[in-house]
Amino acid sequence: MDIRNYYKVIVVTLSFTIGAIVKLALLPCYHSTDFEVHRNWLALTHSLPLNQWYYENRSEWTLDYPPLFAHFEYGLSKLAPYFDSEMLDINNLNYASGKTKLFQRLTVIGSEIILAIAIFSLLKSMQIGRKNHDIPMPIIQLLFALSLLNNFGLMLVDNMHFQYNGFLLGILLLSISCMYQNQYLMSAIWFSTLLNLKHIFLYIAPAYIVYLFYAFCIRQSSNWKRFIVNLIALGIATIVPFILSFGPFILMNQLPQVLSRLFPFKRGLCHAYWAPNVWAIYNVLDKGLATIGRYTRLFQVRSTSVSMTSGLVQDIEHQVLPSITPAITFILTIVFMMPSLIRLFRCCSKRTFLETIILCALTSFLFGWHVHEKAILISIIPLSLLAFDSREHARYFLLLSTFGGFSLFPLIFTGPESMVKIGLFIGYTTFLFYALGEIHGDHGSTFNLPLLNRLETFSIVLLIPLCVYVECLHTILHIDRILPFLPLLLISIYCSFFIVYCWIRLHTIEAHREDELTAVESTVKFSGQLNKKEKKKN
Repeated sequence: MDIRNYYKVIVVTLSFTIGAIVKLALLPCYHSTDFEVHRNWLALTHSLPLNQWYYENRSEWTLDYPPLFAHFEYGLSKLAPYFDSEMLDINNLNYASGKTKLFQRLTVIGSEIILAIAIFSLLKSMQIGRKNHDIPMPIIQLLFALSLLNNFGLMLVDNMHFQYNGFLLGILLLSISCMYQNQYLMSAIWFSTLLNLKHIFLYIAPAYIVYLFYAFCIRQSSNWKRFIVNLIALGIATIVPFILSFGPFILMNQLPQVLSRLFPFKRGLCHAYWAPNVWAIYNVLDKGLATIGRYTRLFQVRSTSVSMTSGLVQDIEHQVLPSITPAITFILTIVFMMPSLIRLFRCCSKRTFLETIILCALTSFLFGWHVHEKAILISIIPLSLLAFDSREHARYFLLLSTFGGFSLFPLIFTGPESMVKIGLFIGYTTFLFYALGEIHGDHGSTFNLPLLNRLETFSIVLLIPLCVYVECLHTILHIDRILPFLPLLLISIYCSFFIVYCWIRLHTIEAHREDELTAVESTVKFSGQLNKKEKKKN
């Protein structure tokens, strides 16, 4: 190994160790129904033959991830008997012995080794911290690794609520790292593998399609024959993981059944825990108009048997505004993705590719169908790759990380864990503001947090009374008896405005950068033409 990489190994190992210690301390914490979901999938894949995996329905938590993730669960089930073999009994619904909890929690921490490997690869390929001449690069890279391996959102969702997002996002970062090293086919293989582990990453597939087609198939081709060869190679690299994952189910004529599990459009526009997106605002606006309409009779209010604020996963109909269908959300998502995709095609650089990934993920989060609140992590984690070298991206990373992290609060609602999540949130957010403020030379002032203006600072300060209300006053004042959904609604609506704000500003940054590049190209072209004319005169 190159001597220059040794410190990177130390940086990542130290960051992973610090994160693991904190996560081990969270082992006794509350876990959500997702814990039982994954325990059931362990039992299902261990106990049943392959042809029954996507038909089994003894538990309400049926298998609804792609086949490659099911095989991942199958692999974990081989280790489970060393802890408690009873967890693998498919009839043991809601089984959660102490050893079972320990095993599943440890698998989450262990799987994040992939995230650590990806960070090490990124430190080599992106050279994070190279633009800063005031702070040594190893210090910046240590802060970067700590921010990812101790990310508040990941810790809350994976190590308390219970999921495997760190493992999955690690694979995404490996794919991005390969792209930065011009290993286009390897990047495509990693991303295709990721899609076969969790299909939510379809959100960012358009960015990969545009960039790989232009950067690999067009730019790397000297003639049309080479273009065809590259296109076929890219197609094979993309399709092989799908064949390995879905092939057996296609041979068993089970593809329609698998797809019906992966894309259950009957679940409704919004998830039970409202994601802070455009549809949260739309729902509240419809609710407000319906209330006004009943009293003033200014417009017709349609009757509905389903309450959108019941906290249940179900399809809903709006009472005043037009009801939203999956087709509408799909069209809006594609339309609002197009500007960044067009910019990517026109300016096919690695940085533009990364910016497009972030915007595609954020656009899908804001306009998609039945979006989970956890999906905000698909925007936050890639944005952190730019935040340590770009002041503007650092600004919106801080905002998105703060509001995106706070929007996850409703996932953990038990008393003992409330203080834990608040403490982790305050600690991580303080760390981010201090670290990025030092890196970019902005220490803030009396009325300004580092890198933020006064309005942005004030919006974050307002999270304090909001937190006090939703965590304490709502219950103390017994409002929970009549309006149980109110805390979730307030968090979703408040955070959604600032996540939309970040989305708009990130689009502005990308568009402004494209204008600057166009101006530079025009200047260079004009200078070249001028030099040619002078040579002709001479």
